[in-house]
Amino acid sequence: MRFKRSERIVYMTQYLMNHPNELVPLTFFVQKFRQAKSSISEDVQIIRDTFQKEGLGVVKTVAGASGGVMYKPEMGKEEAREVIEEVIELLQEKDRLLPGGYLFLSDLMGNPTLLNKIGKLIATLYAEEDLDAVVTIATKGISLANAVASALNLPVVVIRKDNKVTEGSTVSINYVSGSSRKIETMVLSKRTLPEGSNVLVVDDFMRAGGSINGVMNLMNEFKATVKGVSVLVESKEVKQRLIEDYTSLVRLSDVDEYNQEFTVEKGNSLDKFSQKER
Repeated sequence: MRFKRSERIVYMTQYLMNHPNELVPLTFFVQKFRQAKSSISEDVQIIRDTFQKEGLGVVKTVAGASGGVMYKPEMGKEEAREVIEEVIELLQEKDRLLPGGYLFLSDLMGNPTLLNKIGKLIATLYAEEDLDAVVTIATKGISLANAVASALNLPVVVIRKDNKVTEGSTVSINYVSGSSRKIETMVLSKRTLPEGSNVLVVDDFMRAGGSINGVMNLMNEFKATVKGVSVLVESKEVKQRLIEDYTSLVRLSDVDEYNQEFTVEKGNSLDKFSQKER
């Protein structure tokens, strides 16, 4: 069967987007379509130019016998601003405020379209890091971590607060919650994360950062390097933050639980987009 160029481009685009950050040998497409390598290279050039023009991500080619083509999801600053404004609009609903100054986020965590946008945004922030896994804490952060990991084509590592027999041999640490000052425990299976991995920590909500600080301490037990920390929402009104280097999409401030009033504003993620553009 002979494929038209338009048919090849549709298939190649779909394949690359389903395999982000994966180097696909040109010979794969050559054999698939039974076309000359020069024709496939021209197809890749069309896809690359279109993606660049429309801001859909980066398609890069690697020369040589072991080379190929790779798609890297990437979001521009204006699109990122639109995603953040969409999150702010959803979070400004009055009945979202929960006791303790938390926000109800379950509907956002269950919205695949929005999560895919957020995942791509966070993936763009850390696209240049050499990462091996996305790490999160059960249970609220799992959906968000999966969205980020999908964009980066990385495994998700879930830290739990209780030991399960199905996890096998585990490593556990005690940590102090930054907000309640309670001593809590977090657990991770030894088989889940290879020693020496580079990881991105992702969570849905951060107050003082006690849980994330605990994650970083647990990563030390695996000799892992935390290359970044990103949260969907951070609480702005915290006297002593345990985490300094992180990105957030939005900030929660001016919380009045009695009158159910609060303010949601942009976090610092857009600042990192500005740095990337320099």
